[in-house]
Amino acid sequence: MLLTLVEHAGGTPEEESLAALTLGREVADAADAGLVEAIVVGAEGAATAQSLGEYGVDAVHHVADPRLEPYAPEAWAESLSQVIDDLAPAAVLAPGTDRGTELLARVGAKRTLPLATNVTALDAVADGTYDLQRQRWGGSLTEHARLEADPALLTVAEHAFAPEPVAGGSEPAVTEFEPAPEESAFRVQVDRIEEADAEGVPLGEARVVVGGGRGVDGPDNYEPLEALADRLDGTVGASRAAVNEGWRPHDDQIGQTGAKISPDLYVACGISGAVQHMVGCQGADTILAVNTDPEAAIMQRADYAVEGDLHEVVPALNDALEE
Repeated sequence: MLLTLVEHAGGTPEEESLAALTLGREVADAADAGLVEAIVVGAEGAATAQSLGEYGVDAVHHVADPRLEPYAPEAWAESLSQVIDDLAPAAVLAPGTDRGTELLARVGAKRTLPLATNVTALDAVADGTYDLQRQRWGGSLTEHARLEADPALLTVAEHAFAPEPVAGGSEPAVTEFEPAPEESAFRVQVDRIEEADAEGVPLGEARVVVGGGRGVDGPDNYEPLEALADRLDGTVGASRAAVNEGWRPHDDQIGQTGAKISPDLYVACGISGAVQHMVGCQGADTILAVNTDPEAAIMQRADYAVEGDLHEVVPALNDALEE
């Protein structure tokens, strides 16, 4: 049996968790490994059951403890470890989010187990043995490795898989699990969550992203990029250089230390294409680069490249789209 940690917002599963379930289902089917089950935490976790059934989940294990409602990493990890003791899964998967990675790292430390993070391909070759590919060095390297553990602990790289429902999925049964974490495990927990002031579609969810880098040359010069994003029903992003200059907020940063994006179209304007930036946009289906330097790294990596001044090219694009 494969067990997947599912993150949710108010009972709605997060997309990256559904992607992790998709990989788990593929591995279970290929290896004839039987069931794919999910673990959810929080009062509204049981509400995910109907949605998870559509992705091939056979059973949902709802960790119900009011003390876990504000995120407490040590208590959550201890509770997850207790679920593992109870269910004895062959492997435990989690989305490669900050929370999913933190939790499995803590579980691995508790149980003295190895953890493979940012997995992009996975094959079960024997009981407790998996061949895998995973991203290393922020996504600039792909590692081929073999993981042997009982259970195997893995996180699924963000944007590496598209969530795919299964045919004939039915609503799984929900089992309540009452963990018994030590009181000391609650020493650290989330105090409050403050929503960002940013409007529009978040970078990680946008189907079109227009990014601006050092070549934009100032905060006021983002207006044509914002107009282009509006016309394409997209959102604006930025390189680290632009954020460091104070031209855009950190929420707009694309890259290894910013947002990872996977839009249908990424229009990169005045961005050189450093490795750290390319890590953030490598999930884009199509990259269109606009740059005066034909030798810029992003011009070599782009699907389409326009050698020209973004201050001329972007307004011309806006005019053409308006017509």
